[in-house]
Formats: sequence, structure tokens, C-alpha cells
Amino acid sequence: MKTEPPNVKDIVERWTKILLALAVAGGIGVAVGLAMNPRQLGFSYLLAFMFFLSLSLGGLFLVLLHHLFDASWSVSIRRVAEHLAFSAVALAILFVPLALLAPHIYPWWSPHEADQVLKGKAAYLNAPFFYTRAAVYFAVWILLAWRLRHWSLKQDETGTADCTYRMRRLSAGGIYLFAITLTLAAIDWMKSLQPHWFSTMYGVYYFAGSVWVTVAVVYLVAAWLKRAGPLQELVQPRRLHDLGVLLLVFTVFYAYIHFSQYLIIWNANLPEETFWYAMREKGWWWGIGLVLVFGHFLLPFLMLLRIDVKLKLKLMVPLCLWVCLMHFVDVSYNVLPPLHLEDFPWRWTDAACFAFIGGVLGFMFLKNLARHPVYPIKDPRLREALTMNEVPPPAIAEAAHGREVET
Repeated sequence: MKTEPPNVKDIVERWTKILLALAVAGGIGVAVGLAMNPRQLGFSYLLAFMFFLSLSLGGLFLVLLHHLFDASWSVSIRRVAEHLAFSAVALAILFVPLALLAPHIYPWWSPHEADQVLKGKAAYLNAPFFYTRAAVYFAVWILLAWRLRHWSLKQDETGTADCTYRMRRLSAGGIYLFAITLTLAAIDWMKSLQPHWFSTMYGVYYFAGSVWVTVAVVYLVAAWLKRAGPLQELVQPRRLHDLGVLLLVFTVFYAYIHFSQYLIIWNANLPEETFWYAMREKGWWWGIGLVLVFGHFLLPFLMLLRIDVKLKLKLMVPLCLWVCLMHFVDVSYNVLPPLHLEDFPWRWTDAACFAFIGGVLGFMFLKNLARHPVYPIKDPRLREALTMNEVPPPAIAEAAHGREVET
């Protein structure tokens, strides 16, 4: 095996130009949307922001998980997850427009005097504390992502055990900070759109969807880098199979969390809880809810049950793209009903904000990918990861026989 990964600058050069153009076009659309309807733009921007935030937080979780379990199977995709997590730096800057648009989005910003519920939550739901919490969240995410990637890149240079120990210790404490900040951020930025609603599972619900879509994106990037060359030796059928298994796990976990939340609210039958689902049974949202049941869970679940499907790129690439679409629909299901209850929910500003934020983050991701080795070249588990590739379990080897995984 080569000691240095292939240079990927030529591979990503064309894509960086496309993403930069997409970001510019999206930015123009955002400016036009702001002039036309700030409230509509605020919801569109929140929708796109929470979608891409989930990719960053999902990447951070995968990195923390790798170091906590001292895993070898995830060595090949760790650097991809690190770059996704590091996008928290750009997201902190991209949060500024959302912070400025917040008064147009959140009903608790200027509560009605007769609203006793919002008065009772005023100690938490107020502008100064909202901005303070947001600063703390991004400080935690950036610190964790930055230090983990710093020691990972340092390990590429020195190969010393100290780098490994530092990343493990940081992950051991960071997983608690990650869980707390993700939960509160989901409550602050999505759940508080309807501040009268109560749910104790909302943070876990957003976490499950975040990791689900991140695993799909990592699968797509890993398959792309494998076909392009840089990860051809590391990403073998067993690695793709492992990512497929993880995608299946979080497909089931997301469905379990969402169903549990619905069952608890339905069983309790309290007006301050049931109204959230009741309003999503009106207009277009009834059909969108059914799309989530069958498209977010049933279709991926049935496809991923087979071992050989996880190894067929002709099936997995469309499925991973479908996962991204379903996660977008899921975030829309949480964000857009207060603005568009019975009419068609999506507007052109949604596409503009998605293009702007996605273009900026995609451009930064590819720049980082080209600037550093695409996998940790001196990770102590690298040799074990290669050995596991060479001797796959019989079931995977049999499924991969005559496979459609391009090598």
C-alpha cells in the first residue's frame, strides 16, 4: 500500500467551481427573498440551515464514536466525517442571517400579553439568552471538531500514540457536551417555532435523523473517492457493507424514536401535545406524513435488509440520495407547518437558501478534502482495517461475488 494517498485536487476542482457558482446564485436569491418577504425567507433559511447542521453534527458524532470505541472499520471514512464536523465553523457564520431573521420566525419573540404559557417560559425563551445559548453551542461544536481534526492531522505527521490518547480523552468528555448541545439546539431552533408544544424526545428525534442522513452522505463520498482512486485500497466491499449496516440501524432507530414520540402523545391525549400532530393532518401535511412513514422508514428498511444490496452501487447511490430527500422532507415537516398549514409548503426561497448554504459548505468541504490526506495515514488501526478488508466474512464475500462495486 502507498504511504501517501493520491492527490485529489484535480478530482474536486470542477466540483468546487460548480458549488461556488451555486452559492453565488443562491446568495442572490436570498437577497431577493429578503426584500420581498422576510418572514418567508426566515423559514426557508431555517429549513436549509437545520438540514446542513444535521450533516455537521452527524459527522461529529461519527468521529466521537470512532475514538470512543477505538474502531478499525471506520478508519477509512474518519477523515470525511472530520471534514463534515469541521463545517461547524462555516455554519457559525451562516447562522448570522438566521439570528437577524429570528424576530420574524419565532412567536415567543414578541409574545401576546394574554399568553400565560409564553410568560411562564420567558426566562428561557428570550432574545439575549437565545443568542447566548447559540454562541455556546457553536463554541462547543467548533472546539470539538477543531481539536479532533487537529490531533488527527498531527497524527498524520508524527504517528505518535499521544495523538490517539488525546483524541480518545477529548471524545470521552465531548460526547456529553455533544448530546446536551444538540438537544438544546434542536429545541431552540425548531421546536420553539411552536413554543406551546411539549416533547421530551425531540432532541433524540433530531439526532437520529442527523446521523441517518450523514451515514448516507458518507457512503456517497466514500464510493465516489473509491471510484476516483484516493480510497480505492481502503474502501473495499466490507467497508461499504459496514456503512450500509449502520444506515439500516439508524433507519430503525429513527422510526422507533418517531413512533415512540407519537405513541406517548397519542396515549396521553393532552391538548398541549396533540395539537402539533393534529395540525400536521391538514392539507398537504397529511400526505407528507404518509410519505415519511413509507419513504423514510419502510422503503430503506426493506432494501437494506439484504446483504448484497449494500454492495451494489447502482442501488445504494439512488437509495442514499433518497435518504437525503427524505431527511429534507422530515425537516420540512418540523419547520414549515406554522407558515404554510394547508397550502403547498415549499417556495422558491427554499431552493435559494438550500443552494446558498449547501454551495458554501460543499465548497469548504471539498477544499478541506483536497488540502489534507483523504484518510488518516498513520492511524494505529489502519493495518487492521486493511486486514479486515482482505478477509471479509463468508456471507459478505459471497454477496460480493460478481458484485457491482466498481474497483
